[in-house]
Amino acid sequence: METTIVSSKFQVVIPKKIRQQFNVKPGQRVIFIPYRKSLRMIIAPTVEEGYGILAGMNTENIREEEDEER
Repeated sequence: METTIVSSKFQVVIPKKIRQQFNVKPGQRVIFIPYRKSLRMIIAPTVEEGYGILAGMNTENIREEEDEER
C-alpha cells in the first residue's frame, strides 16, 4: 500500500510505483468516485479506448415514447 500527502492546494502526487503499475501519464484524466467512507480514483479511458464499448448492448428495454417526452 502506498501513501501520499494532500498539499495545501489539495494536490496529491501519485506514487511512482503506482504510476508505473497503471502506466499513468501526464495529462491523463482521472475520475474520483466517493464510495461509502472511501474515495476511488479511476483512470478515465480515452475516446479511442472507449470506442466500441457499447457494441452488442441490448436495446430492447428502451423506455416508452411517453416516458421519453418528459
